Amino acid sequence: MLLTVTGCGESGPTAAQAGETLKAHITELMRQRHALDVQITDPGGRDIRCGEGRAKRTFAAVGRDPAPETGGDSLNDLLLGALSRVAPYRITEDRGDAPIWLANDEYKTTIILESPGNGRYRVRGETACLSIS
Repeated sequence: MLLTVTGCGESGPTAAQAGETLKAHITELMRQRHALDVQITDPGGRDIRCGEGRAKRTFAAVGRDPAPETGGDSLNDLLLGALSRVAPYRITEDRGDAPIWLANDEYKTTIILESPGNGRYRVRGETACLSIS
């Protein structure tokens, strides 16, 4: 299991700290799945304002499964299994044949598994609206 120390105070992580954790979780998730040709489609690293003195961060990546015929739901299921080796996320939405939304309350992060199929993984995420400093 990958644990990222955020050095947070009593009020939890800042947007930047949670953003780095999100990046680490998604990157490690792709590594755990042995995804090929991983590309970062949203490098994050910038504040998206969402209130006075608050912001959220994003991060996204795509990769390829060695089996190009694997469908989207199967790829998402594989990612879901691998995510349990990265960090404890809980499913917040899974309607079948649609993206799977997962949240981690400790790190204030959300990960969305939205693989389109044809052996292509797609994962994106965002942090909660958190303090900038």
